[in-house]
Amino acid sequence: MSDPPSTALPRREAADEGPSSPRPPIAGLRGATTLVADTREQILERTAELLAAMLERNGLTSDDVISLVFTATDDLRSEFPAAAVRAAGVSDVPMLCTRELAMESESNIPRCVRVLAHVHTDRARDELRHVYLYEARQLRSDLPE
Repeated sequence: MSDPPSTALPRREAADEGPSSPRPPIAGLRGATTLVADTREQILERTAELLAAMLERNGLTSDDVISLVFTATDDLRSEFPAAAVRAAGVSDVPMLCTRELAMESESNIPRCVRVLAHVHTDRARDELRHVYLYEARQLRSDLPE
């Protein structure tokens, strides 16, 4: 029997580390918002508002954003949340839009867009300000605004 193929992923060599190749700190930043109605205008407006608040509250710019993962509840079908980012002139950030799990729980609120932003920041994890707007505030009432 032959050995199975190696599944090890490539890793950085120690020689790749050091002052000549700094690796800026990376953090995950969360946010969510809700819409009054499933319209293209509302998705664009509320998503742009959410991202602007996430950047502002954390002292970031769009240049600090590495990637964005959006989810939307099943009742939102008018537009992709990523379209709001592109409409704001940010076209060089990888983005993914997907459906939120349709769970029967208090966390399953209607017309909700959520985002996970991977960002460069020097802030410690406990210094990050995650942003929950409108009816999405109930998702994380334990977090400061």
